[in-house]
Amino acid sequence: MSVRYILRDLATFKTIMESPGRGVPYTVRDLAEASGVSRSQIGRLLTGDLDNLDVNDAHSVSEALGVAVLVLFMPPSSPKPGRLDIATTPTRRST
Repeated sequence: MSVRYILRDLATFKTIMESPGRGVPYTVRDLAEASGVSRSQIGRLLTGDLDNLDVNDAHSVSEALGVAVLVLFMPPSSPKPGRLDIATTPTRRST
């Protein structure tokens, strides 16, 4: 299972598609071609039917739009189930 990045805000995504860094608005087809992400996934993001992308696809879409990935997407809030996080693992004190 791959890491999925969650779309932060649909309105922001639409606004950036309409006014990207390149100056020319993106259509679903244009963004799909520029990012390598399927038209279906881009379209589903725009309609709200999909709210996340694989980490690589999230980076590709953000790069094509000319924004940092964290402007549009956020990483998952917790590590994979069953994985211990060193920061939360209690340490033993020597007595």
